[in-house]
Amino acid sequence: IMASTVAGKQRIPKVAKVKNKAPAEVQITAEQLLREAKERELELLPPPPKQKITDAEELNDYKLKKRKGFEDNIRKNRTVISNWIKYAQWEESLKEVQRARSIYERALDVDHRNITLWLKYAEMEMKNRQVNHARNIWDRAITILPRVNQFWYKYTYMEEMLGNIAGCRQVFERWMEWEPEEQAWHSYINFELRYKEVDKSRTLVMVHPEVKNWIKYAHFEEKHGYIARARKVFERAVEFFGEEHINENLYVAFSRFEEKQKEFERVRIIYKYALDRIPKQQAQELFKNYTVFEKRFGDRRGIEDVIVSKRRFQYEEEVKASPHNYDAWFDYLRLVESDTDADTVREVYERAIANIPPIQEKRHWRRYIYLWINYALYEELEVKDPERTRQVFQACLELIPHKKFTFAKIWLLYAQFEIRQKNLQNARRGLGTAIGKCPKNKLFKGYIELELQLREFDRCRKLYEKYLEFSPENCTTWIKFAELETILGDTDRARAIFELAIGQPRLDMPEVLWKSYIDSEIEQEEYENTRGLYKRLLQRTQHVKVWISYGQFELSIDSDDRIQRCRQIYEEANKSMQNCEEKEERLMLLESWRDFEDELGSFANKERVRKLLPEKVKKRRKITAEDGSDAGWEEYYDYIFPEDAANQPNLKLLAMAKMWKKQQQDEDEDEEEEHHPSR
Repeated sequence: IMASTVAGKQRIPKVAKVKNKAPAEVQITAEQLLREAKERELELLPPPPKQKITDAEELNDYKLKKRKGFEDNIRKNRTVISNWIKYAQWEESLKEVQRARSIYERALDVDHRNITLWLKYAEMEMKNRQVNHARNIWDRAITILPRVNQFWYKYTYMEEMLGNIAGCRQVFERWMEWEPEEQAWHSYINFELRYKEVDKSRTLVMVHPEVKNWIKYAHFEEKHGYIARARKVFERAVEFFGEEHINENLYVAFSRFEEKQKEFERVRIIYKYALDRIPKQQAQELFKNYTVFEKRFGDRRGIEDVIVSKRRFQYEEEVKASPHNYDAWFDYLRLVESDTDADTVREVYERAIANIPPIQEKRHWRRYIYLWINYALYEELEVKDPERTRQVFQACLELIPHKKFTFAKIWLLYAQFEIRQKNLQNARRGLGTAIGKCPKNKLFKGYIELELQLREFDRCRKLYEKYLEFSPENCTTWIKFAELETILGDTDRARAIFELAIGQPRLDMPEVLWKSYIDSEIEQEEYENTRGLYKRLLQRTQHVKVWISYGQFELSIDSDDRIQRCRQIYEEANKSMQNCEEKEERLMLLESWRDFEDELGSFANKERVRKLLPEKVKKRRKITAEDGSDAGWEEYYDYIFPEDAANQPNLKLLAMAKMWKKQQQDEDEDEEEEHHPSR
């Protein structure tokens, strides 16, 4: 034993040792290996040589070899049905039907629930005209797997093709006992119709009582000319589903059926019955068909009724879902106003205005208040009922919380309504109440405008006085009051109003007020008064635009010394603005003065003004952040005026700095030439 073991050890070849372990010059990656393997798979192998069988012995050998291969495959894995089918089909190709049948039976023992196996088995028998065998297989298949519709379809088709109508009907009857899907019933019905068995088709039991099946049943009766029966089917369907499971498709089909029979009144009744009972969001198709029907066979009123009812329903749904959606109410009211009677419109308006905003803030009431306005306008213009219009306005004014906010437009609309009714006393009473309860600028303006139109100037004066007591800082009111007095020819009164206005401690636009006062005096050609106003204004403000306006005023007067007066004002302005911090304003004044001299002045005056113009200098200054830290430097432009005595040393210092810088540059150039004479 030891000798044999030693001999065995000696027979094992030794593994060659790798001497050179350095990496190869050409490296191959794993990706390259996989790619090459894939490419070699695609290389076409030469086809196997064709084998010719010349005698029975070779044929038997060939059959034996193939059968052995198939049996080996089956033995390896019995559950792979494709191996069984290939084996049986090969035997069938050799006309060995008995062997193929045996293989299929063996396969069914392995998996009797495989649908493909049954189909292939039965098809083999049918191809070989073995009808009884095929029937036997189909009977076995539908007994084992009765829910596989394909078996039933194939079985009935085979029987019908063989002309065995009674046998086919018997198969269908067996199938219907299992209550299959709808298509199976339709197949049975079509089978009976092909052989003119209408009564048998009608007596088929309704196992699937769905709307589409009732409709098909009715169409079946209609197709065969049984109109009364078709109508009866539709009526039975309506009764069957009732109001709980009502469906618009059934009524659409019923209406179309009656439309074909020219029963237009029936159609209209069916549509209205359905629309009254089906929820409107589920009746879109019904509405559409009803509209088309009315367009084709109805009058104009009928068409409008359909469209209006459809839109009314949509708006009803919107306002129910969101009662405070006032835009939806506006659309709804616009619709009912155009189509329905006054009582219906009033009812919708009352429903709309009942949705009072839950919060007493003006922004929530802005849209709501227009419901009341539209309601009042509808009553006045459409219904012509002034008493009811007055009630609407009064109810609205009582509803608004005037202590928190008010709407001037409501008060003004009410007053205008009363004037249209020639009831001036009520209009004035209403506006007076408004001013007493909740004074507003718009109310005062509207009331004053009303009295102006009525030419009640004394009332206008009183209203202006009340307005100015309410808002003394409103410059526009002072100006309008003064303009009224000017129009009426009472300039002294207008001047007194302006004097009172400029004496107010607080004004919202004082510059506009002064300008209006000055323009008023200029229109009256009261030039001395105008000069006095300019001087009083300059005591209050030294704004450059006031000086320029003053100069232009003097220049506009038709007098001999107007140029001298204008130049004198510019000189005074320049002196007064020498200490002004805003140097841009001073520059603006000098530029205006320069333009004046360029147009009307002499050469000496022009030169004099040009010498007064400042020099623009770029400077730097520190920037301080909000927290007080240093934020760096920034550049800015400053103006240095020649006539400023305080700035004269700075100008001299700046000029000396420029000269020193130039000398330094010249010295640097001389030194450069001494060191590099070649340059």
